[in-house]
Amino acid sequence: MSQADHQNLFFCNDPQVGLKAIVAIHDTTLGPAIGGVRMLPYESEKEAIEDALRLSKAITYKASLAGLNLGGGCAVIIGNNRTDKSEVLMRRFGKFVEGLNGNFIASIDVGTTQKDLEYIYAETNYVAGLPTSMNGGGDTTVFAARGVFYGIKAAIKELYGDDSLAGRKVAVQGVGSVGEHLVSMLRAENARVYVSDMTEERKMKVAAKYKAEPIQYATSYELDIDVYAPCALGGTVNPDTVPKMRCKIIAGSANNQLKDEETTIQLLKEHNILYTPDFLINAGALISCYSELEGYGTERTESLIRNIYTATRHVFQLAKEKNITTYEAAKQLAEKRISDMAKLKR
Repeated sequence: MSQADHQNLFFCNDPQVGLKAIVAIHDTTLGPAIGGVRMLPYESEKEAIEDALRLSKAITYKASLAGLNLGGGCAVIIGNNRTDKSEVLMRRFGKFVEGLNGNFIASIDVGTTQKDLEYIYAETNYVAGLPTSMNGGGDTTVFAARGVFYGIKAAIKELYGDDSLAGRKVAVQGVGSVGEHLVSMLRAENARVYVSDMTEERKMKVAAKYKAEPIQYATSYELDIDVYAPCALGGTVNPDTVPKMRCKIIAGSANNQLKDEETTIQLLKEHNILYTPDFLINAGALISCYSELEGYGTERTESLIRNIYTATRHVFQLAKEKNITTYEAAKQLAEKRISDMAKLKR
């Protein structure tokens, strides 16, 4: 916690319903912490804690760069989301969130759905990402994809002088809800899209639907392409994969794409690969949740998401001016807003 200046780490253990949950709160300078509820069969509590700490910090930066008055948090539930999840479990988790007195707002992440949020909402109002039938913002995945789409266009603009995607080659690794929406948007602009997924059936279905080209998941980063878009789990950009990469840009929706950050960032620089930080461009879902909490309409939500293009261009500019990496430039901008707000509160 002290290494990344986390404020709180909460644990909930209820053996009667089988709930083992952790909530990490990184920073609440800008507002209450918000974060997804991730349910995975972690191999150890240590692995679960590390995931929660890493994700909550990323959301602090994400909210700051997007100009939102929210802090960074994350919840993880240790368990198999296909076999261990139940209404009782999710409602018990909702009581846990309620007990945090508004310091944490729960949303969707890997392993949870809008139906799970409904169960959580039955026990607490500190929820965002509810279906439109419950006056929520609805499916956040289309907003997440849109933010990444604008980030890709900003990166294309940086390298080629215009942001047209026609004829550009993009490999989308992971075509779940967000990845599929991104494929749809890219194909609508006549990009040449390659798709991969850990599930062969899913890959072939999406490829056929959008007239994209199916490729192998494990080697999707090795193609000679303009953009590699990781949209599954994190860590695919690492010291082992970067030397094999032939893309010019990395821009995707996956959280925590970099493994062994310092070494990987240096390798990306050496291989002349433009990295668009995930916490910069995958803020679309967070923006949708923020709009829901603030009561904003669709027009305001779209405006905030379109601003990801401008924010990305700003990061590229700062990186060039200071001769630093885009990762460091994005971090500096996020931390400056938080620091400025902290001074204002004193």
